[in-house]
Amino acid sequence: MTASSANAPGLRAWLTSETPSSPLQARCIQVYLGWLGLARNPLAMLGLAIVVCLILAAIFAPLLAPYDPIAQDLQRRLLPPGTPGNLLGTDELGRDILSRLLYGARITLYVVALVVVTAPVFGLLIGTVAGYAGGWVDTVLMRFTDIFLAFPRLVLALAFVAALGPGIGNAVLAIALTSWPPYARIARAETLTIRNSDFISAIRLQGASPLRIVTGHVVPLCLSSVIVRVTLDMAGIILTAAGLGFLGLGAQPPLPEWGAMISTGRLYILDQWWVATMPGLAIFTVSLGFNLLGDGLRDALDPRSSR
Repeated sequence: MTASSANAPGLRAWLTSETPSSPLQARCIQVYLGWLGLARNPLAMLGLAIVVCLILAAIFAPLLAPYDPIAQDLQRRLLPPGTPGNLLGTDELGRDILSRLLYGARITLYVVALVVVTAPVFGLLIGTVAGYAGGWVDTVLMRFTDIFLAFPRLVLALAFVAALGPGIGNAVLAIALTSWPPYARIARAETLTIRNSDFISAIRLQGASPLRIVTGHVVPLCLSSVIVRVTLDMAGIILTAAGLGFLGLGAQPPLPEWGAMISTGRLYILDQWWVATMPGLAIFTVSLGFNLLGDGLRDALDPRSSR
């Protein structure tokens, strides 16, 4: 028996213990049980596989792409899928569509990553402060949130980009500015359910400041709901970014952004269908993957779920 196989039962017992001996063990047990719940959902694992493939495609794009994504070859323009050397065909400028899709995955992840580290953090801060403080603070912050919720996300993003100017950076900023209100609403609802709990009262009696209570105890309890919402929102973020790119307000040519690729390909949709269809299928697949993963995370992380 090898050392690794001997240690495996001990590690499994440590991760399934009903009496954790430290906060670290309790957190690890929670993560492990969540993973087991996620692994039992085949659709969630399919979504996870799609997301992992997207990340790997973005990381190894220089190794996987057969050509430079912006290199033009007018003698090979509009070649159909299956052409030797061009698996998914070429576009109107002779650029390899597969290469552009692989490099476009980098732009998609760039947008998603920047929005994830801005919008949920800001929404979580607004929601927890509003829910814990209550009174006029809650009223002012929630009415401010309602103003943003009153406008459709894409329309509001278009307004911000029109004011800031086209470009991938401004598109990310516009998407982040329009994505935070749902997180604020979720965080506020979670905070309202726990702010009068016995353990919060005990912490308050020990002399903890409101800032410490919010950051150290309220925010961690809201994270699971926010994480699920973030995963489910990824599809909407990708579609919004693609919509801005389609309208020419996102990533600018010659960057291989999927929405911009559909915009140029729509001119050839009847005869050279693959030019617009391939990036459309990429957006569909990635959005489906994030939705399936988000549904699985919701079932795995929600303690009130019956599954």
